[in-house]
Amino acid sequence: MDITLIIILLIPFIGTTFGSAFVFFVKNKTNVKFENILFSLSSGIMIATSIFSLLIPAIDLSKSNGDFLVIPIIIGFLLGNSFLLIFDYLISYILKRKNRSKKSMMFFSVILHNIPEGMIVGVMISSIITGNLNITLMSALTFSLGIAIQNIPEGSIISIPMKLNGMSKKKAFLFGVLSGVVEPIAGLLTIILTNYIISIMPYILSFTAFVMFYVVFYELMPKTNSKVDAIFVSFGFLIMMLLDVIFG
Repeated sequence: MDITLIIILLIPFIGTTFGSAFVFFVKNKTNVKFENILFSLSSGIMIATSIFSLLIPAIDLSKSNGDFLVIPIIIGFLLGNSFLLIFDYLISYILKRKNRSKKSMMFFSVILHNIPEGMIVGVMISSIITGNLNITLMSALTFSLGIAIQNIPEGSIISIPMKLNGMSKKKAFLFGVLSGVVEPIAGLLTIILTNYIISIMPYILSFTAFVMFYVVFYELMPKTNSKVDAIFVSFGFLIMMLLDVIFG
């Protein structure tokens, strides 16, 4: 594979790593207001990502595949919510500590969100190699850069809350990096298995979207309870919507 295509594959992971590095600038003392603002901003970002980066592409792919449009969305809703209910129960049962369960679910939800993003980049790279779709090298590069920009706050919402909850900066940074390493792996596997994966991509995208909705309304928004927090939810949504419109 050409070095340029390898760089395109790795760019989103670099964005996550860069965002995770913000943890090294956080003070040791927990700041509740700052943490609430971070959760509020993250809520808006994840809601917008679910809609613009996951559900809308799922509908578009369903159209191109000739599928009945609502089927992937309904199946994604059922599987996403059922999966996280089971996951939350299992983690709570194993760890016996609800706060650990919440951090684990947040980490896992971001990983689930990063997998289809990596797969989409893989589909674009595969299309450039095979010439199956009208995708140029520049459009793939632009899309990859857009995902990387989106991943900067996502890396932060993994590493910073972990630091604020007592984890060391190095370990919190490592968890943020690990949440992003799945993207180039998913992208590479997609390049190898494109002909098999592309037909089920609408279901994967819908599943991931509803996983993120669950996390936002169960994990993040209950922590926010002020007018300022509500504004930052809207601000996060605006930021991600603009990024998706510009780079999508």
